[in-house]
Amino acid sequence: MKILVTGAAGFIGSHFVRMLLDPTRTDDSHLVTAVDSLSYAGNPANLAAVRDSEGFRFELGDVTDAALMERVVAGQDAVVHFAAESHVDRSIDGARDFVHTNVLGTQTVLNAALRAGVGRVLHISTDEVYGSIASGSWPEEHPLEPNSPYAASKAASDLIALAYHRTHGLDVRITRCSNNYGTHQYPEKIIPLFVTNLLQGRKVPLYGDGLSIRDWLHVDDHCRGILLALEHGRAGEIYNIGGGTELTNRELTGLLLEACGAGPDRIEYVADRKGHDRRYSVDWSKARRELGYTPRYDFSRGLAETVAWYRDNRAWWEPLLQRNGR
Repeated sequence: MKILVTGAAGFIGSHFVRMLLDPTRTDDSHLVTAVDSLSYAGNPANLAAVRDSEGFRFELGDVTDAALMERVVAGQDAVVHFAAESHVDRSIDGARDFVHTNVLGTQTVLNAALRAGVGRVLHISTDEVYGSIASGSWPEEHPLEPNSPYAASKAASDLIALAYHRTHGLDVRITRCSNNYGTHQYPEKIIPLFVTNLLQGRKVPLYGDGLSIRDWLHVDDHCRGILLALEHGRAGEIYNIGGGTELTNRELTGLLLEACGAGPDRIEYVADRKGHDRRYSVDWSKARRELGYTPRYDFSRGLAETVAWYRDNRAWWEPLLQRNGR
């Protein structure tokens, strides 16, 4: 299958590309065209392992560039659309880039796919579009109630994607994932931020009372779910992809302190994030039932492997911190 992957040098996109081109895979082979603008979170090093693969091609560019997207989408069998601005704190400080990339970028990709007659488009979204839930878990039919500018821009992109299916008949599928963790994640999200701080002997900034709850999903499990949705999902459908491990941020912080050999004195409680969602939890029974998805990663093992990777790969993340004055 010829697959165009947008945002391919980012955290999740690069894991997905490496999975598709893993030489040990015994199922269908893929030809991958990777597109990325290489903004602050897009790192060419994330694709180093596949750069010389016969089935890999890289295109530098932005998903809002209509001419570029029409050129690279032509001849593809499928598009997997990861490209997005994704950090909530940055969206609070300034929402314009989020609306530009997440909304206009998605529309540009969809329009190019429609014009090129691409067989299917998989749009990667987030559980944050649902808002916050006090108890239970969201099914895919739950109304969208985003609270941050980031989540609102992703909700808008979801609706545009579904509109292209309903209006034009384009085969669009959507996945909404819970919080991802794993290697190669830019050190602004809580796990890599806290780990890199601890490895430098610094404190970790814990928002508010630390009792906000997130469901944690290993990036490799997420990528398997994405491929299942691409290969076996239905047009116009949404699939929640969850990890099955809910923790408060305070509980997660304790695990990270222990993994890095640090004590509670390294916690610095800071003012809570504006509009901070209290709890996320997705019901992924539809993905299990229709796609055969279930998470495989034990969280303890996944977290230990992630911490070990950051400990052993300072050459990957230290230049990123220096570039941002950390």
